[in-house]
Amino acid sequence: MGFDLKNLDIFDVLSERQLQLRKITENLWNDHGNINISNSEWFIMARIYKKQPTIAYVSKNVDISRQATHKFIKKLESKGLVEISSVKNNKKNKSIRLTELGEECYEKNESLKADLERKIADNIGNEQLQLLKRILKSDWGL
Repeated sequence: MGFDLKNLDIFDVLSERQLQLRKITENLWNDHGNINISNSEWFIMARIYKKQPTIAYVSKNVDISRQATHKFIKKLESKGLVEISSVKNNKKNKSIRLTELGEECYEKNESLKADLERKIADNIGNEQLQLLKRILKSDWGL
């Protein structure tokens, strides 16, 4: 990692760790998978895993512009990871779901992330990791 985290404020530390983890997970996938999938594509896949939401719903529930979301969905479709279909009784809306390949990739990536989490627990201790997760998931009143 490029920064000495000791001299950073909480915002920069969180940002650095997030960037570090994203890069590590991206590299883990690229080392084990044969399909390149961007972090934004993973983010979209997480929103549709085991569901069949509309594209409009996905666009509203990711922190990516609507146009970019549509572009990523088209890329996922071209890779055979998602399937887009019409919503019954609504010509305007389209639903999206992971294909079998998409689910396999998603589950394999989740397994790689779980391995990384175990590695973190091995280094900082399971209690510390659980405390960190509770803190990050808690209501910060913002």
